[in-house]
Amino acid sequence: MAAVGGSSSGPAWEASGISIDTRTLEPGDLFVALRDTRDGHDFVADAFRKGAAAALVSRIPEGVAQDSPLLICDEVQSGLERLAAAARARTEAKVIAVTGSAGKTSTKEMLRHVLGRQGRTHASEASFNNHWGVPLTLARMPFDSEFAVIEIGMNRPGEIVPLARMARPHVAIVTTVAAAHLEAFSGIEEIAIEKGSIFQGLEPGGVALFNADVETAPILEAEARLHAARQVGFGESAQAVLRAERVTLTAEASVVEGRLEDGSFLMKIGAPGWHLAMNAMSAIGAASLVGADMDIAVCDIGSWNVPMGRGRRETVLLDPVDNLGIKLIDDAFNANPASMAAALEVLAATETAAGAGRTGGGRRIAMLGDMLELGSGEAVLHSELADHSAMEGIDRVVCVGQRMRALYDALPGERQKSWFETAEELARTVHKHLAAGDVVLVKGSKGSSVSLVADAIRALGRAHVGDEQKELD
Repeated sequence: MAAVGGSSSGPAWEASGISIDTRTLEPGDLFVALRDTRDGHDFVADAFRKGAAAALVSRIPEGVAQDSPLLICDEVQSGLERLAAAARARTEAKVIAVTGSAGKTSTKEMLRHVLGRQGRTHASEASFNNHWGVPLTLARMPFDSEFAVIEIGMNRPGEIVPLARMARPHVAIVTTVAAAHLEAFSGIEEIAIEKGSIFQGLEPGGVALFNADVETAPILEAEARLHAARQVGFGESAQAVLRAERVTLTAEASVVEGRLEDGSFLMKIGAPGWHLAMNAMSAIGAASLVGADMDIAVCDIGSWNVPMGRGRRETVLLDPVDNLGIKLIDDAFNANPASMAAALEVLAATETAAGAGRTGGGRRIAMLGDMLELGSGEAVLHSELADHSAMEGIDRVVCVGQRMRALYDALPGERQKSWFETAEELARTVHKHLAAGDVVLVKGSKGSSVSLVADAIRALGRAHVGDEQKELD
């Protein structure tokens, strides 16, 4: 009650967790009645039926007795934020905050993986990185956590600073800066300033870790110098403090020979991709900067697996007897021009099965959905994908959505396979576009719903998660 600045009704209670969704609520949780697309107050009665210990509300909901265990505050969002601040204040954990135009979630998951081997680690669930996701993550943090990893996202200017100041990180990472959410920004320089504003939340003595290879690196460095006690650029740039001296990409892995100041390291990630190697660089660098053993982190990064929907590789068996199938690269969670280009590069470098299927040999097929929130220049950004060098290694491109029509129209005839207005339409007929031996990439912004296409491909056979996995966003 003191933490949220409200009043309490009903009997004494004690919560073992925090929930904002009755579908995933566990008995003993405090239910937080947030107002988003629906008003959480409408679900308080259901939360109690499912065993909620209490509910954080701004009024007594309909169907709920006045003597129910309620924590009443002026506004639920503000109450959650105050609860987050109290949880952050009580912990002695070393906190890392992660933002960037791409790579936030995978870098966060890499950090969860390597830090979790060295101490009690708390990290954001899924992509809980917005105005309610960050305070919810902080509020859920156990008091005895030794490390915490907080993902911070944005859609428009001014969103990162309050979240960063709430998280109060000891290390803040900017994974990269690219054309994303352009409808809310005047250009990529403004995006870089917003991403760099994460450094304003750093604790005294904090470290800014930023991508030194992007064109906007000088902007990030300038922001870092204003707010961080130490500035660490990472990448292949000669100016990078955390430097990749050599990156070797194979069909199955990315190998980095790197250096952090006077120490060298050799790191292997179990999937190909330069962007993946850079995400791992930032993760092991941040782990080292908060006191983890870097040698152990470098070893443990090799066993990290990509989250579902972010480039995970699977084999869909069409004929289990002859072991014939399709390689699926499911990257359907999100997309912008930078991550789309990286996905195409990985597809172009992936080996197909020779002599398989009705085509006599496997093909590389890209099924691409709309990239959203790119502003007035979205048509050009979509059509420019046709000129990417990776397209030379791709046999067919299937486009989904009104925005992807621009790419379809720009493609040469040999790659211009089909265009569908919706992902549902492609999902119904996806079997007509694939054969045994093919490698297929499914990628698009979450709002394009191309995850339906990935699910339809899985339904063609028995899906097995492979050892090779990669990430883009």
